Amino acid sequence: MDQMQPLPVEDSRTLAGVPDSFNRFWTPYRMAYINGEGKPTDASGEQCPFCAAPSRSDEDGLIVHRGSTCYVLMNLFPYNSGHLLVCPYRHISLYTDLTRDERVEFGELTATAMRVERESARCQGFNIGMNQGEVAGAGIAAHLHQHIVPRWLGDANFLPIVARTKAVPELLEDARARLAAAWPKEA
Repeated sequence: MDQMQPLPVEDSRTLAGVPDSFNRFWTPYRMAYINGEGKPTDASGEQCPFCAAPSRSDEDGLIVHRGSTCYVLMNLFPYNSGHLLVCPYRHISLYTDLTRDERVEFGELTATAMRVERESARCQGFNIGMNQGEVAGAGIAAHLHQHIVPRWLGDANFLPIVARTKAVPELLEDARARLAAAWPKEA
């Protein structure tokens, strides 16, 4: 993979007008998420990114681990570095639609993901949750997925509130490789 150029940061002293104490960290790639680019209009069947991911290589699908009934992948538009999703392979929308075996593996993968994040990234806490239904905030409501967001003291700032932007200090490919390498091998 080609070495990526660092994102531009501008010193506010070079900007027009009255300088302030802030540098500008430009994250134009976030506009794709904000504008909904690439988001399926109908997340059923072939357009569902969670149904399509398992048919790709782990690297292309951003998959960290494949289980029997569920799998773990990186969030394409992460809230924080190392943001993972646990998904069933089946295209279902509600937690109550999981079979017993799926529910057990879903929970086990969540616990393993937390252990792997703590060990490999030294995170200090987690936000874990599911938004079921569009009205509840699910970006892709048609396919159940659980968010596992690692947190560190001081990782949040004003950017999400003021600029609807989140600075993520690790590339998805690097985080996927780190997490996949740290995932425990099956016995």
